[in-house]
Amino acid sequence: MAPQPTARSTRQEELRSFLFLAIVMAPVLAILIVGGYGFAMWMFQLLSGQLPTA
Repeated sequence: MAPQPTARSTRQEELRSFLFLAIVMAPVLAILIVGGYGFAMWMFQLLSGQLPTA
């Protein structure tokens, strides 16, 4: 049987995961979402010549 993880190692892994998500993944996802939306609007304008009306 494999040894059970200790509470300390689990807590360290949780902290490491949180920091990775908060410092790396959140900004990357924000940039990808905003950049993707900007690219979609740019291509729409390029093809249609106008902005979509709300």
